[in-house]
Amino acid sequence: MTVSQIDQEARRPYADQEVEQAIRFALKGIRFGSVEITVHDSRVVQIERKEKIRIERS
Repeated sequence: MTVSQIDQEARRPYADQEVEQAIRFALKGIRFGSVEITVHDSRVVQIERKEKIRIERS
């Protein structure tokens, strides 16, 4: 896949169902961390997942 193809894919409009699925995927399995959803003009444009790994000490 070329850079222009990746850019075109990133700019294509996503269906609401795809956005909801992406948000669910970002939340799935996360124990500690956050999911940030960026919205522009009433549309989700970015979903960012930050996960922390906690190490318990005995």
